[in-house]
Amino acid sequence: MLSVALRSALSTQRVFLWAHASQRCWTSASAGASTSLLLDSGHVKPRCFGALPQKSQGRGAFSLIRKHFHSSAVRLKKRAQPEPPPRELDLIRYDMKHLWKGPKPALILGFAGLLPFISPTLLMAVTETYYPQLAYAQVAYAASIVSFLGGARWGFALPESSPAKPDWINLANSVVPSLLAWVTMLMSDSIVPAATMAIMGLGISLHYDLTLLPTYPSWFKALRTVLTFVAFFSLLGTIVINDLYPCKYFY
Repeated sequence: MLSVALRSALSTQRVFLWAHASQRCWTSASAGASTSLLLDSGHVKPRCFGALPQKSQGRGAFSLIRKHFHSSAVRLKKRAQPEPPPRELDLIRYDMKHLWKGPKPALILGFAGLLPFISPTLLMAVTETYYPQLAYAQVAYAASIVSFLGGARWGFALPESSPAKPDWINLANSVVPSLLAWVTMLMSDSIVPAATMAIMGLGISLHYDLTLLPTYPSWFKALRTVLTFVAFFSLLGTIVINDLYPCKYFY
């Protein structure tokens, strides 16, 4: 009878040890450090959910849980979005790099159109003589270019597929360069006011092309800027030559 009792006790102890050994310790990825204890060696020892912390370790474990517990949702936090930098030099930064992406006929004809601006100024500077006929031809060509630029804006706004609308802003501003070109030709008897008016017409036309919305393509704005600056310095050179060198007529 005693042997039977001992056998039953040993069997019960074996079953208990087997069941206790099969208990697994699970760690939660979301809990992070709250389900683990740090050892002195630096390794992390996972702690079973089923086991309760001892009295000596209870305070540290629960303080570790409170340390890593966060109740607020990340999505509800509003972070200040950084403001984009101001595009003050929009033309230089974004448009000049697209200059050579334009159609070749437009680039060739555009740069070839600078010859009537540059040639009179260079010829008078090399010969050190002011020729009124060359200056008049240069101013007349500048007036025709100013009128052409106004018509380009008008033609850009008329097609139905164009992003620009034929409203008062686009159409009225496209008429202004033509009026300035007309005033330039009225002042052609004196080269200084005529050239000054032509410079104003070129500057106003460039201002319209760069600021009116919707704007032209980037390559066209870059081309317009380069051509306008070359024309401006050519006319300015003619004004300076008129004061520096003696006047001489071809006939």
